[in-house]
Amino acid sequence: MTAEVIDGKAFAAQLRERVGVQAAKFEEQAGRKAGLAVVLVGEDPASQVYVRSKHKATVAANMESFEHRLPADTSDADLLALVERLNNDAAVDGILVQLPLPGHLDEQAVIAAISPDKDVDGFHVINAGRLAVGQTGFVPCTPLGCMMLLADRLGDLSGLEAVVIGRSNIVGKPMAQLLLDANATVTIAHSRTKDLPGVVRRADIVVAAVGRPEMVKGDWLKDGATIIDVGINRLPSEPGSDKGRLVGDVDYAAARNVASAITPVPGGVGPMTIAVLLRNTLVAAHRNEGLDLPEGAL
Repeated sequence: MTAEVIDGKAFAAQLRERVGVQAAKFEEQAGRKAGLAVVLVGEDPASQVYVRSKHKATVAANMESFEHRLPADTSDADLLALVERLNNDAAVDGILVQLPLPGHLDEQAVIAAISPDKDVDGFHVINAGRLAVGQTGFVPCTPLGCMMLLADRLGDLSGLEAVVIGRSNIVGKPMAQLLLDANATVTIAHSRTKDLPGVVRRADIVVAAVGRPEMVKGDWLKDGATIIDVGINRLPSEPGSDKGRLVGDVDYAAARNVASAITPVPGGVGPMTIAVLLRNTLVAAHRNEGLDLPEGAL
């Protein structure tokens, strides 16, 4: 068996295209563009790349991009004041504060200060609670993107056994809740799980989100399982190369001989994150204006 490759890059491009179409319709109805504000504190190189990518994608999707770049020594008070201004700005539908923040800033306080209805990252405790009890809110972009890929690949997930490896608030926990809401039987595994390979081997669906390169081996997997690899890890550089290659949390070469479908790294889950961020921003815009988004449009 050779697993099919789940092409997250192509799926994300289609989602961004649908967002762009609906964003243009929103502008006609609301008399303004949907707006995403991104706040970057400091000059972390990776964060700068992410912010540029988000700005480019937002503009390409017919939405307004508001960038706020603050110096690394910005105080908690100044950052929280900016968040409050954005909360009260009617042109801003979604607010994203790029993480990680410089060490002297309180990330949790900043996340808590964002209006839950503009929290398009889905990190606010109120949105986490809404997800937990089945209410409408915003779901973190990466797990929601994973669910879109799974639904596209498998359709109905009812009765399937799913194992999520990793228990972070950003991926693992919301991923498990989304799978549970889709009527899968869900296990959250982690570093303290006894017989982790045995637990994973039961799963029809494996979502790996632990940040350990190629940790999940081929012989951990059930024949025909569907694998969603959230990890992105750079291996040490090889002789003659400036950068090591990117790999996921799953041993891709070995897993392809066992699984029925698998996301590659790169080109799998990664592209979905920004696409879902745009989707969440457009949903927020419709809610803020009291407009209905056509069912199935996104």
